[in-house]
Amino acid sequence: MAFESLLSGNERFVSGVPWHPNQDAARRAELAPGQDPFAVVLGCSDSRLAAEIILDQGLGDLFVVRTAGHVLGAEVLGSVEYATSVLGARLVVVLGHDLCGAVAAARAAVEDGLSVGGFVRDVVERVTPSILAARAAGLDSQSDVDEHIRHTVDLMLERSRLLSEQVEAGEVAVVGLGYQLAEGSARLVTSCGDIKVREEAGS
Repeated sequence: MAFESLLSGNERFVSGVPWHPNQDAARRAELAPGQDPFAVVLGCSDSRLAAEIILDQGLGDLFVVRTAGHVLGAEVLGSVEYATSVLGARLVVVLGHDLCGAVAAARAAVEDGLSVGGFVRDVVERVTPSILAARAAGLDSQSDVDEHIRHTVDLMLERSRLLSEQVEAGEVAVVGLGYQLAEGSARLVTSCGDIKVREEAGS
């Protein structure tokens, strides 16, 4: 199934024996007429978080959207909805990671009053609610990334009626994964819906 395929791919990456599936000329030619990704991944733009590499997937497997701090905007939600409603992806993944610069900047803004300029400020402001929620829940700074992953999943379902209806109907599942940069491992942080909604995907 889709979720197990991603975890198995990550295990191969961690162990140093990736398969590099679906990356040959035959796959390229097969996909030229159209795509059928089994999952859509909203990940942080961090250069160390390339989804296809750390999850050991190939061409056509993942529909990937990346923003700093995996923050949500209309274009991101539209991309996710396109992947599930038009391309048929049945798993949505929010992929965050430790030592996230956007989370650290939001933490500094909340705790020390430090601010940034330009459009970076917009990114920080979108992460700030996660930091505030973590502090309100009595969580320490080590939990900030997980809280931001959970907040992104919740916000995605809150803002996208289409996606929330797909989850309620058992057609789509949404999961949040936390990636450890040094170890290379991804772990489940949160999930909504049945992660077995598409048994044949990714197999």
